[in-house]
Amino acid sequence: MPARCDAGKQRYPHLFEPIRIGNLKLKNRIFAAPTSPSMMTPEGHMTPEMAAYLEEKALGGAAVVTYGEAIVHSATGRSHNKQLQLDSFGVKQMLAEVTRMIHNAGAYANIQLSHGGKFGGLASVGGDQYESGPAYGPIAETLPQGEVLEMPRELIYEIIESYGKAAKLCKDCGFDMVQMHAAHGWLMSQFLAPTNNRKDEFGGSLENRARFLMLALDEIRKNVGPRFPIECRFSGDDFKPDGLNQEQCIEVAKMIQDKVDLFNISCGNHEDPDMFCRTHPSAFYPRGVNVYLAAGIKKAVNKPVACVGSLNDPAHMESIIANGEADIVEIGRALLADPYIPYKALHDMADDITPCLRCYECFGETSKSETVKCTVNPKMGQQLTEKYGHPAPAVLKKVLIAGGGPGGMEAAITAAQRGHDVTLVEKSGRLGGNLHPAGAAFFKEDIRKLRELLIRRTEAAGVKIVLNTEVTPEYVREFDPDFLVVAIGSNELVPPIKGIDGPNVVMAIEAEQHPEKLGKRVALMGGGLVGAEAAIAFAHEGHEVSIIEMKKAIAEEVNSFYRGGLMPEVEKSAACYVDTKVMEIVPEGVKVSRDGKEFIIEADSVVCALGFRAPYAAVDALTDEVDEYAIIGDCANVGQIYHAINQGYYAGLRI
Repeated sequence: MPARCDAGKQRYPHLFEPIRIGNLKLKNRIFAAPTSPSMMTPEGHMTPEMAAYLEEKALGGAAVVTYGEAIVHSATGRSHNKQLQLDSFGVKQMLAEVTRMIHNAGAYANIQLSHGGKFGGLASVGGDQYESGPAYGPIAETLPQGEVLEMPRELIYEIIESYGKAAKLCKDCGFDMVQMHAAHGWLMSQFLAPTNNRKDEFGGSLENRARFLMLALDEIRKNVGPRFPIECRFSGDDFKPDGLNQEQCIEVAKMIQDKVDLFNISCGNHEDPDMFCRTHPSAFYPRGVNVYLAAGIKKAVNKPVACVGSLNDPAHMESIIANGEADIVEIGRALLADPYIPYKALHDMADDITPCLRCYECFGETSKSETVKCTVNPKMGQQLTEKYGHPAPAVLKKVLIAGGGPGGMEAAITAAQRGHDVTLVEKSGRLGGNLHPAGAAFFKEDIRKLRELLIRRTEAAGVKIVLNTEVTPEYVREFDPDFLVVAIGSNELVPPIKGIDGPNVVMAIEAEQHPEKLGKRVALMGGGLVGAEAAIAFAHEGHEVSIIEMKKAIAEEVNSFYRGGLMPEVEKSAACYVDTKVMEIVPEGVKVSRDGKEFIIEADSVVCALGFRAPYAAVDALTDEVDEYAIIGDCANVGQIYHAINQGYYAGLRI
């Protein structure tokens, strides 16, 4: 190793050891995994917002930045409402702009070639707003979403040709490599499945089922040349009775190894909500849960192998490569939470990496508004405006932050870094606010890490911190700030239910932080996100749990991606009483009404998780004392961690 090197290379020597893939020498072993938020034009072209999103990943230090799910045959293959369409007229210009931006920022550009198969014509997890014509799959079948036709041989060969054309177009536009998507239940995965019992050369035996993939890889190679790198995203296990198991995946990998330069080993199926949360592991799975699948493929093939699976700790990545489990790590959501993970690892700043909470707000926002956001990164999705920076404040001000939760800390950090004189005053004896109860459960380690990170950043920014002090109107008058940020949080809702003041009732925040105070049998009043996650935590502590919810479903308000992983855990942890109204809390438990019948759900402890309410009167009293102010977080409107951090950051910028 050279005498002069970055500290991170000494700490993580394998992670920062160069590797050659085809004609490329990579500066480290970190790829920005394929992602594809819907920041596209209706014609299927990249937007400037998408370009800036990809550019930042290159600026963050990844060796390769990959765009995900570019459609090679848009007449039959669009699986999402808005996707990059490589056969769309006019698509080249922004592709070329994107590759230049990635190159200028120090990374190689990669692009994933994809086709939705039968979901190119049916409603899918990302596509429900357009009519694309017939749905073609390996075989004719009837699905809940509609009819699927057997793909004609002529269409198979047409799509094979489209893979080659798309690869050449991408190479011409400056991409340094391409990735074949053969996983996650899309086209190639559908043909590889044992259910593909076609009677021609594309069905039946495993060799026949792999023929489509092999011919498409040959066509790509013919169009890009012998040394241009081809990566293949492939399953290590489909985890479905009608999919490939681990042994069969290894056999297919061996079949195609001479046609590719790199394997990217994933798993699962996007169209199965529970399995989606294994493909993109939820907080209920350990970090790196899918790495063993890459290790299994690596033992069987003669090409480098990349692994995926909610990786975000450089030390963990280093151990994966050092132990020979994989040659490369690919990072998806964690690079939305912190695009600079590679840079921070290189410069031995791992303790400043913002943790991904695995909350799926990034996926949820793409579906909801065709943009992207991140709970813990207020700049995510705003790269186009952020890249131009922010003007320095015309006047440095004396700033008072009332409240030391995530919003208050983010506002304090941002304002202090801009040069203001910032004092943060917190009513309790510690910073963190509701991140303390929110991070109490066994599966919420990332929230605990976020809390401690924000505290460290607040201290490092030079913010004056005052604890055990409530900001009152009198305090504001005496302090006399130039700018006041009100971030005092919300109050737990205590509805007028008979018996709610009884000795067997515990409020949710208290129960989350002190589950030892609960009896053996616990009844949770309220089945929103707080109640659902608390039920899982309480069951893990050995309690017998019931959830009582007036609505028709538990956690109905939660984004569908997170809910897909949440609900199996809830159902394992608690008896769920939906469409059920609380009538009274009694010594034996909770008297409820459902379908016109009253009965008692027996419990030793009753936990009130019926929501929160913003303290508008207290907020108004504080803001009436100043000319300039910002109201952020739950005291503005009860919301999520995202709202607090986002509002805190932009409030700090406005001062």
